Amino acid sequence: MSQAASLPLVRPAAVGRDRALLIGGVLAGPIFAGSAIAQASTREGFDFRRHPVSVLSTGELGWIQIVTFLVSGVLCVLAAGALRRRAGDGDRSVWLPRLLALYGLGLVGAAIFSADPADGFPVGTPRGAGEISWHGGLHFLVAAVAFGSLIAATVLAARRAARQGARGRAAYSLVTGVFFAVAWVTLIVRPAPAVMVAFGVAVSAGWLWVSVTFARAASGRAD
Repeated sequence: MSQAASLPLVRPAAVGRDRALLIGGVLAGPIFAGSAIAQASTREGFDFRRHPVSVLSTGELGWIQIVTFLVSGVLCVLAAGALRRRAGDGDRSVWLPRLLALYGLGLVGAAIFSADPADGFPVGTPRGAGEISWHGGLHFLVAAVAFGSLIAATVLAARRAARQGARGRAAYSLVTGVFFAVAWVTLIVRPAPAVMVAFGVAVSAGWLWVSVTFARAASGRAD
């Protein structure tokens, strides 16, 4: 009886709530990607070869992308909190949820500080990069925080998986992070249509990795 009394009590409601939050994190990526594709297909003048998804937050229908940033970011933050509670204590466990939460907060920041019109979008905007407003500058800053956090999260996850002997999972995380980093830096240094498309693919790959990470935790396999 004394041994039974010493066991920690886990509330089923809390476990169910965290699983629901983790599933929300799994859905954040598909919501973001689905919204971007739908908008790109219907908004005149948008071209994935010339425009980042961020410029969809401009113009009369820009509120759609703003809401997309906000919803996907909040879902990531909430899922990261659930991941932290499932992971347990210790420095090795806390940093991955923290980085994913920071990634989500960066997305929320991207919703608050919208990008500037650029390169002919929305229709009527002059071609070229255009001027950067204060909120456009802050958009770049919070995006950099989000991207850097995601890259760091993939590297951390790869290192942890390698220590556990999960070589396939380690390679997947590392390749995702390296691909994202290279595509991002190349876009900054030498923007071009092919690079813009590659960066869009890298963003999708990053979202897929986020979904896989939260899905593992939702199924009880938190690393």
